[in-house]
Amino acid sequence: MTTTRTDTAEALIRTAFDDAGVQGFFFAREIDGDRTIGLAADEPVCLASVFKIPVALAYAREAAAGRLGRTERHAVEPRYRDGGIGTSGCADPIEMSLRDLVHMMMTMSDNAATDVVLDRVGLDTVNDMLAELGRKRTHLVGGCLALTGSLFADLGVSTEVEAHKKMAALAAQGPEKILELSVCVPERTTRGTARDIAELLATIWRDEAGPAEACAEVRAVMGQQIWPHRLSSGFGDSQLIAGKTGTLPGWRNEAGVVEDPDGGRWAVAVFTRSDRPDLRNPGADRVIGQVAALAVDAFRSTALHR
Repeated sequence: MTTTRTDTAEALIRTAFDDAGVQGFFFAREIDGDRTIGLAADEPVCLASVFKIPVALAYAREAAAGRLGRTERHAVEPRYRDGGIGTSGCADPIEMSLRDLVHMMMTMSDNAATDVVLDRVGLDTVNDMLAELGRKRTHLVGGCLALTGSLFADLGVSTEVEAHKKMAALAAQGPEKILELSVCVPERTTRGTARDIAELLATIWRDEAGPAEACAEVRAVMGQQIWPHRLSSGFGDSQLIAGKTGTLPGWRNEAGVVEDPDGGRWAVAVFTRSDRPDLRNPGADRVIGQVAALAVDAFRSTALHR
């Protein structure tokens, strides 16, 4: 039996996940070709904030169709803001345009902005779009407020109590208990698969996920993400990286597209699951870039030897 470069890459990817001490779920594909590499690519995963990619796409499709306005002004009400970053962490009243809220949602993963956008677009609109595009293993159960609400409901803590009391209740749980919370179990929360998400990205980059105008808007905002510690860590400044991270207790994820200066384009989705809900896990962060680079290198090598 002949060993191919993708076979070698899959073995190296498996080893990288093992060395990082995480369970890996991975899928990468050429955007302008048919070659793929995967590992547990069809197993259900917790999307965490990676779910913001289909929310952004649904918004852009609705805007392109004239069913909502990009410059609509929306208040980010206090009920959405319970700590976090961006508008989520602001103390004073906030009002922004819809497209600026999408910018905050995608670039810094602003949870409050996400919920305003999702309320305007509609949860059913997002899920119907995913089914239409053939991404039938990806499903959203709600926005960020719903996800955090389910977490504290599992703990028996009211969403009305102060943020520090919620965090104290979470910290009082053992690691095993935290990882059993609904928000951390794919079958009980917003979920997808590595294959579904990478394939969705490929259709966005090929202008097949909606009007070209909508796909271009999603590509542009994903290219402005500010986090360099996961997918981007596997590449140098010559590559263009557009991505979206996602984090929950025990889960560290990123899905995105890598583009070479010579025109090569690859969609990559990496999800990692740890047996500990640590707030900081640099090994899990780093392996996302490592396995993405291994896949892209394999695609490049295969292209040279076809």
